[in-house]
Amino acid sequence: MKLNKQLLTLCLLAITFSTYAYDAVGHRIVADIAYQNLTEKARTQLDNLLGKHGIVYEATWADEIRSDKKYSYSYQWHYQDLDDNMTSADIQKLLNNPKAEGEHLFFAIDTLSTRLKKDKSDVEALKFLVHFIGDLHQPMHLGRKTDKGGNGVEYNWFGKKTNLHATWDGLLIENQRMSYTEYSQYLQDKFEPRKAEFKKHGLLQSVEASYAVQNLIYNYDYTDTSNYHYAYFFSDKLDEMLYRGGIQLANILNNIYK
Repeated sequence: MKLNKQLLTLCLLAITFSTYAYDAVGHRIVADIAYQNLTEKARTQLDNLLGKHGIVYEATWADEIRSDKKYSYSYQWHYQDLDDNMTSADIQKLLNNPKAEGEHLFFAIDTLSTRLKKDKSDVEALKFLVHFIGDLHQPMHLGRKTDKGGNGVEYNWFGKKTNLHATWDGLLIENQRMSYTEYSQYLQDKFEPRKAEFKKHGLLQSVEASYAVQNLIYNYDYTDTSNYHYAYFFSDKLDEMLYRGGIQLANILNNIYK
């Protein structure tokens, strides 16, 4: 009986770790792409603050501290509920007034960027910002309020019951069977021809791109229950969101640490 309990505990720990690790891979991909696109001056300053490659290793910190009640104020910073049929002007208005609908993701990015511009040694703000730029490029973090960004939409992924948010948080990434360093290099090779284009994009273009994918996700024909079809249909969009996230994060950090 004791052995069975130990095995059950180990299985539960393995499941918990796997679920967490998949989410971590996405954030590390974004941070690694950003790191590879930092200016020498910005990279030196960030390495001094967080250690070499620190923005990669700390990319999951904002999720980890959700277990600490003293950071409860930041829980709602991870998402921004967007209504259906929003225009570019609607999104820009919300970015210009980031507290208009409460202190969520747009508010967090605006506040943390301001904090870092005032104090470039604000390590807490830096770690938060690295994570939230990743969240911005996960389309279900800009999902509908009615289903909590897809958390309320049940979905089966290769025989296992999950939800739409979790599918995009990690299951699609895990389906690629690559480490974060392999995936990061793959994306940098894949999008090298479009790198200059993405580097010109500001926060509005990032939100618009992520919101466009969010719309595709909600409008997908879910009568097609083949997960292979789903992964194939969204593979390019997933890749673009991860790469865009890395380039946008590099743009922001290069601007702050210039």
